[in-house]
Amino acid sequence: MKLQIKIGSKIIAELEADSQRSMFEEISKAQDIFGQDTCGKCGKTNVRFVVRNDKDENKYYSMDCLDCRARLSFGCNKKGETLFVKKKDKDEKWISHNGWQKWNSETQSLE
Repeated sequence: MKLQIKIGSKIIAELEADSQRSMFEEISKAQDIFGQDTCGKCGKTNVRFVVRNDKDENKYYSMDCLDCRARLSFGCNKKGETLFVKKKDKDEKWISHNGWQKWNSETQSLE
């Protein structure tokens, strides 16, 4: 079964699955990653997808707000080629603003 679905305000995805349950899971994954079209800090829609490489060629995926410079980071699942939204910090505490964070140069930390 194939399905076209509008995700967020800018993306139309074509998904394919063998069953309704599988399709539901595909829609859920697509909405979680690609449905992020508004900054969780300032509420503006001037966000873009970003992929950065470090010196060791590790890739880092995020959505960046071009207005307030906040960032929503994504992690990579160990199995498969899927991503997930990082909504908890390294201490397993929930990040406010649904995972969107901004660097504070005064405190030298993400807020």
